[in-house]
Amino acid sequence: MAAHPLTEWNTGLFGCCEDKCSCCYGFWCCPCLACTVSGKFGENRCLPLCDLCSPAIVAGLGIPLCAPPAALALRVGIRHRYGIKGTLCKDIATSCVCVWCSWCQMHRELKYRKKNSTAVVNMQPPPVMTVPGHPPPAGFVSQQGVVVTSY
Repeated sequence: MAAHPLTEWNTGLFGCCEDKCSCCYGFWCCPCLACTVSGKFGENRCLPLCDLCSPAIVAGLGIPLCAPPAALALRVGIRHRYGIKGTLCKDIATSCVCVWCSWCQMHRELKYRKKNSTAVVNMQPPPVMTVPGHPPPAGFVSQQGVVVTSY
């Protein structure tokens, strides 16, 4: 199986000028944008709400948490699904330093991928079974590119 070459993110982390709607959505209501990204990626829409609740809960237990788990997990998932270059260390740094920009970038990427998606359709006909001793029907293809006809 041939490996596909890795690509770059469609827009940069600070590429808000590329899609002003995503940027405004993220600026005015980042939790809503995060829930939208999660839903578009096929995960539960409420998953990003863990990022709001988990730091307070684990800090109360004495466990410091700096990386938002849902943002990090979705960023890594998007990167792997679409073959985008990057590393886990860069994903952690991005999710910790500029989580809003990360959500906006993921939203732009999913919009781009949905707009430029291609569908693969298998057009092979179903196999035809013949009874031994009976001639095949007219126009029956017995081998690739060979048409058997009866006269």
